[in-house]
Amino acid sequence: MSNAYRDDRLLAKREATELLGPVREARNLARKLGLDPYPVNYWIVDHEEMNHLIAYDGFQRRYPHWRWGMKYDRQRKRDQHGLGKAFEIVNNDEPANAFLQESNSLADQKAVITHVEAHADFFRNNEWYRLYADRGADGPAAAAMLSRHADAIEEYMEDPEIARDDVEQFIDAVSCLEDTIDQYRPVAADLDGDPGSENSTSGEDPDGAEDGRREVFADLELSSEVREAVFDDEWLEGESEGTPSEPQRDVLGFLLAYGKRYDEEERKAVDRPEWQTDVLSMLREEAYYFAPQKMTKVTNEGWASYWESLMMADEQFAGTDEFVTYADHMSRVLASPGLNPYKLGRALWEYVENRANRREVIERLLRVDGVTWRNFEDTVDLEYVRELLEPDETVANVGIESLDRLDPDDPRVDASALAAARRTRDGEIPPDDERAVDADRHPWKLLTYEGLAERHYSLVKPHNYGVLARVTRSQLERRARYLFDDERYRSVEEAIADVPYTAGWDRLFEVRESHNDVTFIDEFLTQEFVDEYDYFTYEYSRAAQEYRVASTDAADVKKKLLLRFTNFGKPTIVVYDGNFDNAGELLLGHQYNGVAIDERQARATLERVFQLWGRPVNLATIRVEYDDREIELARRRSREPEGAEIGVRIRYDGDGFEEHDLDDGLFDRLAANDVDYDTKPDDWLA
Repeated sequence: MSNAYRDDRLLAKREATELLGPVREARNLARKLGLDPYPVNYWIVDHEEMNHLIAYDGFQRRYPHWRWGMKYDRQRKRDQHGLGKAFEIVNNDEPANAFLQESNSLADQKAVITHVEAHADFFRNNEWYRLYADRGADGPAAAAMLSRHADAIEEYMEDPEIARDDVEQFIDAVSCLEDTIDQYRPVAADLDGDPGSENSTSGEDPDGAEDGRREVFADLELSSEVREAVFDDEWLEGESEGTPSEPQRDVLGFLLAYGKRYDEEERKAVDRPEWQTDVLSMLREEAYYFAPQKMTKVTNEGWASYWESLMMADEQFAGTDEFVTYADHMSRVLASPGLNPYKLGRALWEYVENRANRREVIERLLRVDGVTWRNFEDTVDLEYVRELLEPDETVANVGIESLDRLDPDDPRVDASALAAARRTRDGEIPPDDERAVDADRHPWKLLTYEGLAERHYSLVKPHNYGVLARVTRSQLERRARYLFDDERYRSVEEAIADVPYTAGWDRLFEVRESHNDVTFIDEFLTQEFVDEYDYFTYEYSRAAQEYRVASTDAADVKKKLLLRFTNFGKPTIVVYDGNFDNAGELLLGHQYNGVAIDERQARATLERVFQLWGRPVNLATIRVEYDDREIELARRRSREPEGAEIGVRIRYDGDGFEEHDLDDGLFDRLAANDVDYDTKPDDWLA
């Protein structure tokens, strides 16, 4: 072992020891704030180890394949050229594992730890993650699952009877389709093969259709030669695969249940070997595991950024000598160019909190005698209201000087922590004892969830001063319409004294439990949010020779954003028929939402689908064709051209491609139901 390596390991060990305290206190603070994270194991790693982990999607082991080397090389170059430093990586598991870059400063490490604790809370409590985790096991057990898959696939690659290239090529084919799953349903629902499920992919005949057909044909007075020639077993099995009662989103599941392998020598589909079925099943399960992370990039990163900022800055988890470093850390994260999920997500979470807090305040003010939605603006002094909402001195300035003034019976005060802080101050508990509470260093320990919610009440923060004033007359009228007169207040002071300070945080935890990026943006990206945070859509103007703002309308901004997040930002492909044209062919459909598919990529993907189906495959889609004259006219007038939508079916049979017209019935069925809006491509503006 070289001296340099030994010194590096000793340094990493010393740094890890220094982080034991911050890890413990960050977890305690997170729980005080209402977070309920998975337990987290923290690991200190160097640059090479971090690049390795990033390549493996946050895990130490994955199945052998060239794609990991490609990802590693790309990340290593980004690291070398300063194109993006990885502060940490954390995986969704129980316990979760977080890997910290050893070159981080202490301020960076503390920021990462608070960020990770919030991620672990999101992993544990968001229902989209529970689709995978709630399978009767103890949590996700992801590391163990991925390790088992790595061992199994490695055995197949080393099996002398299986060509390694065949395994890699099969993995390539499956990887091209890893997002063609039904991310809105738990993977176990398909693997169980529930006979009552319309989308069952168990490989069984859920309706007994095959047995029924055999009985019918047995009753026919046909010779055995005719029956064998016309109604052979392969035909009967093909019939049982028929048309799903509803378009099936889980393409991988359908291929797992009904797919075959094309035999080059026999020139027909044959049963695939067991190893292919096993590998497909494993990779499909991994796709379901990673799906929630793809579905919640904005919500999850925004959630972690929100709580990290509150802990590090508002609650001063960053020490006085660390704050400037932390501010630089956060500014780099939030200032990343392009669509920044950290910035958008954090802004939306703050908006959710402010809106919930404002609703509680407005409802109580509308119950004050003499105040109505009509005279609200003239009657209520919102600046005075904001002053009344300032947190009580009891929670605003907590420290060693206030210990004797705090009341242990106050629901905002943690009685046991207060007692420990007093004993620490009086020397009864040594400062280095685990029971010690340093009231100046960790004032949050003296408060409960209710006390901390009041201490950090959003409406009195300087950057939120305008939130109350932005309430509109129509919002006041709508809110007043649903109020009952069972509770009235004699004064504004009495009404504000009744405001629940926990309303904003309570709403955050409620939303955190149920939303993914699409639903989050759809519900909370309002016109008020767009105006406040200056969001807009843009396009390139040929006339002005520059990019320009196209719209500041919330509906337009939402359309653009939803397009980025619906189905992981990729075209939605579903199974329409497993026995198309009564010939055992697979018919896939592109659920069209106004954006045409990239046909070059689609054809390449169909070749991979053929490897998993073993018979001809078809893709029904809608092509948008533009007239050259219309494009030129649109450029001159700085508008989008009007394209003609043409239905087309692309067929691949293993040898080549064919194109066919789409019948009207299938054309109509291709309209997307999940997100239905009309966004035209930008090619004509390029």
